[in-house]
Amino acid sequence: MTASLQTDVLIIGAGPSGCSAAAILAEKGHRVLILERERFPRYKVGESLIPFTYQPLERIGMIPKMKSSHFMKKYSVCFVQADGRASDPFYFFNRYDRETVAQSWQVLRSEFDVMMRDNAVEKGAEVREGVTVKELVYDGDRVVGVSAVGSEGEAFEVRAAMTLDCTGKEAFASNRRAWRMGDPYLNKVAVWTYYEGAKRDNGIDEGATTVAFVPEKGWFWYIPQHDNRVSVGVVAEGKYLTRDGVKDPKAIFEREIGNNPWIADHLACGQQVGEHYLTSEYSRHSKYGAAPGLLLVGDAFAFLDPVFSSGVMLALKSGVMAGDYVHEGLVKGDLSPSHFNGYSQGLREGIENMRKLVYAFYDPDFSFRDLIKRYPEMADDLTDCLSGDVNRDFSDLWMKIGDFVKLPEDLPYGAPLEAA
Repeated sequence: MTASLQTDVLIIGAGPSGCSAAAILAEKGHRVLILERERFPRYKVGESLIPFTYQPLERIGMIPKMKSSHFMKKYSVCFVQADGRASDPFYFFNRYDRETVAQSWQVLRSEFDVMMRDNAVEKGAEVREGVTVKELVYDGDRVVGVSAVGSEGEAFEVRAAMTLDCTGKEAFASNRRAWRMGDPYLNKVAVWTYYEGAKRDNGIDEGATTVAFVPEKGWFWYIPQHDNRVSVGVVAEGKYLTRDGVKDPKAIFEREIGNNPWIADHLACGQQVGEHYLTSEYSRHSKYGAAPGLLLVGDAFAFLDPVFSSGVMLALKSGVMAGDYVHEGLVKGDLSPSHFNGYSQGLREGIENMRKLVYAFYDPDFSFRDLIKRYPEMADDLTDCLSGDVNRDFSDLWMKIGDFVKLPEDLPYGAPLEAA
């Protein structure tokens, strides 16, 4: 006989979105159970936090923990042309309050995610690791929980009033229910690795994120971390990175180093460590964001592109939003998909605003420098959107960018599904 557990809210996945939602709900007194397939600490990429991660981190009580951590402090972003010429750093404190969003962090995700998990547990959530969720469980059209297999091979079910899919790019529910939608234009591939002893700048510039361009509108990320380690990767279309039939991640990465003198110079004194990682095309969205008994959160809802490091911010933001909406629904006795209209619309609005900037970035006829040179009054709006303040009216910014490139129409995703 299969064992059965009961909880108020079941969360699949203990990443940033799942743990932020759990922290909100558990603190409000709800029974929350997180099922996580892996055992922590475990490796993840997505290490650079943009300024507006501050608000969701503050909401769940993580800021004191972040300030006392050894994560590298991040005050700015720098852009490097393909010929190696670097811009002046774009300092967040020239726009924002120095005590809040003007300083962010470069995190090691294996450590950051443990901190997030422990924070959710401190708030009252239960986390079970080494658990593989097999299927959603239904009562008619409504999701009422999941079937799972524990770390010792034991089968069990969890029943809950609400199930949150926080499985990241695995996108558990949207893949199984054929909701997954690709992006018609964003078909990028990333190859990355780590270096120890690589060059970094001094003072407050030591923790700056650098975006360094390569031909064919590709780019490197260069993210200094603590313990003298740097995360460095290259992103471009797959047909560019695998040209001449080269498919080995190490060979691709080492070839691309030579396409930007700044990257070559900064890595020359370092030592490559660990694996070379490769991800396939990753931009995708879910047609539906909520169904009876089910809510998609974080990357399980949508994943955009790593160029502006928006992934963790959107995961945290969506987790906090999901926690608030589920709490309100539990209190009111309304967990219908339509109750989550505001959640899905707000999340999609923010993603679409960032998506427009990503499209502009990849267009060969556009540069942010040209935009600000022609329209200097757009600098603040551009900075705000790039920093993660994405739920604002940027219509004037899109109009000005439209003088240079054609921006995409919003994709139709994230609608509530009233009946499966």
